[in-house]
Amino acid sequence: MADPEQPQIYLITPPEIELARFPAILDRVLRDHEIACVRLALSTHDETALCRAADTCREVAHGQDVAIVIDTHFVLAERLGLDGVHLTDGSRTVRKARKELGPDAIVGAFCGTSRHDGMSAGEAGADYISFGPAGVSALGDGSQAEAELFEWWSQVIEVPVVAEGALDATTISQLSSMTDFFGVGDEIWREDDPSAALGELIAAMR
Repeated sequence: MADPEQPQIYLITPPEIELARFPAILDRVLRDHEIACVRLALSTHDETALCRAADTCREVAHGQDVAIVIDTHFVLAERLGLDGVHLTDGSRTVRKARKELGPDAIVGAFCGTSRHDGMSAGEAGADYISFGPAGVSALGDGSQAEAELFEWWSQVIEVPVVAEGALDATTISQLSSMTDFFGVGDEIWREDDPSAALGELIAAMR
């Protein structure tokens, strides 16, 4: 039997970025590694700041032929020429986002650790389902998307799945045969050399 394809990297931006510095860092990561998609995941709710960041990051991503989506704000996604939206409320707004953005846009849904919510989002038209945190984290309520969830999903459900949150080399090695994408963000941005840090995580895939 042939080895399963290696998961792809789904890059998640930091919650706060400096437009004077981050675009160059992002560009280097995209040049050094094969990235499937970039998610603009900013904490700000200031529309002007979001639009400025989205414009800048879109130019970088599209310059490397990489799709870019935005957290939650699917109205902005269309206006800013982004490729779609990543919804953080499970299955609740998938149908609405799909109707607004059309059949060609990327619509993804973060479903925490809920198998049921993931199936509902997939049935509603999501292009991918994201579960997490995949690693052990003290953030949130301490819940974790266990390996059994990814293993079951990969065997039963056809909708692509993303493993994200608190990833390290051990978790990536464990899940690499069970997921289609790894959502990598803070794991690399907190390092002095994000591109090198991502290379180390990619090397952990088996």
